[in-house]
Amino acid sequence: MIKNHIKIAWRNLFKNKSSFFLNCGGLAIGMASCILIAIYVWDELSYDRFYNNADDIARVVLRGNVNSEELKEAVVAAPVAKTFKEDFPQVKNATRLSKIYNPEIRYNNTTFENIKAAYVDPNFFDIFNLHFITGNANTSLIKPNSVVLTSSEAKKYFGNEDPIGKKIKLTEVEGDLEVTALLEDIPHNTHLQMDVFIPMNHDPSHTSNSWVTSGFATYVLLQPNTPLSSIETQIPGLLKKYMGDQVQKAIGISYEEFQKNNNIGLFLQPLKDIHLYSDFAPNTELSPSGDIKYVYIFSAIAIFMLLIACINFMNLATATATKRSREVGIRKVLGSAKKQLITQFLVESFITTLFAILLAIGLIALSLPYFNTMAGKELKLLNFFNLECILLLLSFVILVSLFSGSYPTFILSSFKPLMAIKNKFSASGKRNHLRSGMVVFQFVISAALILATIVVYNQMQFIQHKKLGYQKDQVIILRDAYKMGSTKVKSYKKELLKNPKITSVSQSAFVPAGETDNHMRGIFKNDEYLRKFFFYDVDEDYIPTLGLELLKGRNFSTELKNESNKAIINEEAAKILNLGENPIGKTFKRTADPENEEFTVIGVIKNFHFKSLHHQIDPLVLAYNPYGGLIMKTNNANITNILDFAEKKWSDFNIDEPFSYTFLDDSFSQTYSKEQQMGAILSIFTLLTIFVACLGLFGLITFSTEQRFKEIGIRKVLGANVTEIVGMLAKDFVKLIFVAFIIAFPLGHYFMQKWLQDFAYRIDLNLWQFILAAIITLTIALITISFKSIKAALQNPVKSLRTE
Repeated sequence: MIKNHIKIAWRNLFKNKSSFFLNCGGLAIGMASCILIAIYVWDELSYDRFYNNADDIARVVLRGNVNSEELKEAVVAAPVAKTFKEDFPQVKNATRLSKIYNPEIRYNNTTFENIKAAYVDPNFFDIFNLHFITGNANTSLIKPNSVVLTSSEAKKYFGNEDPIGKKIKLTEVEGDLEVTALLEDIPHNTHLQMDVFIPMNHDPSHTSNSWVTSGFATYVLLQPNTPLSSIETQIPGLLKKYMGDQVQKAIGISYEEFQKNNNIGLFLQPLKDIHLYSDFAPNTELSPSGDIKYVYIFSAIAIFMLLIACINFMNLATATATKRSREVGIRKVLGSAKKQLITQFLVESFITTLFAILLAIGLIALSLPYFNTMAGKELKLLNFFNLECILLLLSFVILVSLFSGSYPTFILSSFKPLMAIKNKFSASGKRNHLRSGMVVFQFVISAALILATIVVYNQMQFIQHKKLGYQKDQVIILRDAYKMGSTKVKSYKKELLKNPKITSVSQSAFVPAGETDNHMRGIFKNDEYLRKFFFYDVDEDYIPTLGLELLKGRNFSTELKNESNKAIINEEAAKILNLGENPIGKTFKRTADPENEEFTVIGVIKNFHFKSLHHQIDPLVLAYNPYGGLIMKTNNANITNILDFAEKKWSDFNIDEPFSYTFLDDSFSQTYSKEQQMGAILSIFTLLTIFVACLGLFGLITFSTEQRFKEIGIRKVLGANVTEIVGMLAKDFVKLIFVAFIIAFPLGHYFMQKWLQDFAYRIDLNLWQFILAAIITLTIALITISFKSIKAALQNPVKSLRTE
């Protein structure tokens, strides 16, 4: 019987090729989108879950509020790990990791850069069970000058040679490091993206007893099933015990007095939550984190895409029902039971869905490289070709075929034989309401996604064109120039300035976008602690190079002495310091130490965005202490010639370091890469959603024209023109689309307002954005409706009336 059903299904599907390919194509796009997003979501949710004790590992983090300054740091003080292990019986083990910034490794007179290296405690691999190819997790970091490498990192240095026992030189460490173990490459789905692991004893501050400084990513392994709250409730007492005297010494007030007006504490973050639920300062994170918000957004899009594709299948199937009405009538007259008809139509639905999933897999294989580029991922389809995934995919096909095929199946099998043979039947009111509901649902999703795409695009444009308070165009960063040494870098700067196309060159490791040094210091006025300020160490050319606006006072000058204790502050710093209308000449301190030299304010600059637009502008101090690379401002669009000149002058100094550069505007754009990725993905899936929704609308307009075939003929005979007939057919659908707007736009407003709240500087949602979304949606719908309705209106009325 099943064989017969399959044979008949095959004949029917290929008899109506256009309907089959429309059904198959719509389902394939919906299923491909759903599966592609599901792979992305699965990858995001898989972070840090492969460790054996993942459920019992937590990271210690710092949260607080000091003088209205919100503190969120993923690193804590050096003694935290040891203290937690000793004072809390729930903690089985604790370990630390200290990231090394901009390390260099030398081997055989070759220098390697862009290294991901960290100092770790010897018990690090006891908690994080990374897979060792050679060596022992328990002993690999016991020796003071040992080092553990990943296999790809070792191959970079030693090629195919055995790395064990070989020695490398890390610029931050005295003496050579001996390779004692080899790890498999770190999986991409962990926040611990390191390739070089060095014993913690090389970090100068690893034995510090200070609780008021931070810098160590600290992890605790808890006893099984230990509630985090059982430890967190004890942490305030522990902080008072160990921090009390240090707070008194650092800011001159008791710990109790400090906590009255401020709030600071340590908390435990589950290992599995680190990737998606972290909102800590980016410079304290080990690697860029994800965002659970985007997981929810894309999951919703995947579900809606699949639902829309299934609805299309229903609409297209019911639209072609009239063509099969006689077949159903004859089958019933010949004795076919309703159950047999249902089975027949479900088999057809399953075959269509099976073809669709095969097409979907092909679409995924073709689009995955582009999706990886947009999403910043390295997903591979082959990773999902296993028995578990195949069974899951088969279950998915069955569920989709049952869901999408159920409605048209029961519609077709419920035709009365006599009416079906005469090809005379009409849809009940309930069925019309259901179809109308399907159209409304499809266009609610389509209109909401179009609105979201417009808002995301406008916010990205706002960011790109907002006045930042500094000039980012035609500014080149030579970050590695400091490797020349202080004398040579000054000479190199002078050589660059000989080119008339280079207007200014500044030496500083601090740039307002991209990779930069970050110094924060506690600020005191009249021996009273205010809050932490950002400190940028700069030279006299920093302000003109970046085009900062000096509002009051003067710039730094090489002609004056003792500039090291002078400061130029931004407007926000002047406001917090409460220096009045004329802050020039007034002073503040960096610590509570009365012997510490004071900074004298010599200038005030206009606020500029030295952090991303997600954040309000913080207080900033520019101090005269030139170090780091070079920042070069040009006045010519021919950047290639300028770079050739800079590289030639670089080579004249005969240093081993290769010439490298970045553009400040590119660094600025990369700051918002996550939002740009989200916008690109959203745009693609919005287009696909609209396309699939239009397929469904095409199915319904087809159904409507077939239902009203004779009515159209009669109206034409009575003098109706094409415009009137098209208007008649389109009117009901346009009403449904406006109903969709009434639902979609309030939802879109709510969710986009929530998304925009992540930006301290953002656009306002305006009426024109909703009008534009409505116009785009309506235009696409009318084009889809017109395609079929115009064809019906132009048909010869004799064809529809000849049987009367």
